[in-house]
Amino acid sequence: MGSGAVIPGDGGEPAPRAPDAPRPAAGRPRFVVDSGAGGPIIRGDEVNKLIRVAVVGATGYTGCELLEILTRHPRAKVTSLTAKLDHPILMSEESPRFAGRLDLPCTPLDVEDVCRKADLVFLSLPHGVSMKYAGPFRAAGKKVIDLSADFRFRDAAVFAQWYGVEHAAQGLLPEAVYGLPELRADEIRGASLVANPGCYPTGSILAIAPLLAAGLVEPGEIIIDSKSGATGAGRKASIPMIFGEVNESFRAYKVGRHQHIAEIEAELGRAAGVPIRVLFTPHLAPMNRGILTTVYLKPRSPVSSSALLDAYRGAYARSPFVRVMPPGALADTKNVLGLNFCDISAVADDRTGRIVVISAIDNLVKGAAGQAVQNMNLVSGFPETEGLR
Repeated sequence: MGSGAVIPGDGGEPAPRAPDAPRPAAGRPRFVVDSGAGGPIIRGDEVNKLIRVAVVGATGYTGCELLEILTRHPRAKVTSLTAKLDHPILMSEESPRFAGRLDLPCTPLDVEDVCRKADLVFLSLPHGVSMKYAGPFRAAGKKVIDLSADFRFRDAAVFAQWYGVEHAAQGLLPEAVYGLPELRADEIRGASLVANPGCYPTGSILAIAPLLAAGLVEPGEIIIDSKSGATGAGRKASIPMIFGEVNESFRAYKVGRHQHIAEIEAELGRAAGVPIRVLFTPHLAPMNRGILTTVYLKPRSPVSSSALLDAYRGAYARSPFVRVMPPGALADTKNVLGLNFCDISAVADDRTGRIVVISAIDNLVKGAAGQAVQNMNLVSGFPETEGLR
């Protein structure tokens, strides 16, 4: 989830539509994204291509998770690390797990120095902060993957409404691409500024969008219930997040006003071709990481569980990081821990006439750092799965 949640504290064929469903509107996304069996073909001198990367905001949970993945990535070389520091410190001293693996210094941010050392920059910064630095990096010709919410909306007014901050880099909004590869792989490949999705939106959108796009569910009847581990609030001192408060407790927060609502509604509206409103309730679960999302939907017409699963399999046939669970199996956060997968289960409840969809992701991986590296692979022309399996 990275900086997303704050505790108060296409190629291919689209999924089948219901007979009475409206036809897709122009400009709507297609859900079988033609990313190949893991990405594009790499030719000639691109085979040994190595990209120099910087992580700005390297000491947070998401920054450290990025480094875990990047240090194992065969085509990425970490060349610059920065954080909000008074003086430089070795990354292996800040986080001893990197001893003998990544002994680079982590320094206060110097944009010019980062530009000299890196080709691509990950901004793992709080909302409202990334926008101050994306411009200078883009002006220097660097590709930027932003893990905050600063570039997830084309409309600066929507960002200001939900995040309480006036956007300081509105000129960059038109070039930003929403970085959910399962929906927008082709756009991401040509992007220079990628807005990495939030954690809750990732699990929610992947669970709902194919059914909306196929016309199988009513767009005005969407209830989302998400449970996240404590790392979603970020690595900062906060009384509601200390062990004694989180342990053996399970609580809802920001009911009806969580900032990710706008992001979920925007992307689902793009899938459905009509404006969408959702009822979204996030919860803090007494675990370190993971998000389990349960979605309640109303079908347009009676539908079986097997038909739902077929729709998901068709939609994500070329999406290497979505796993559609077999009949009777339910998505579980334990099975995605440390992995870049989103597991999806779907059940048609004949008794109530409703559909229940469950998705599970690791908030720090598919919900943040892993997805960011997936986006790096796409913008760099690498196989989509490189360094992530």
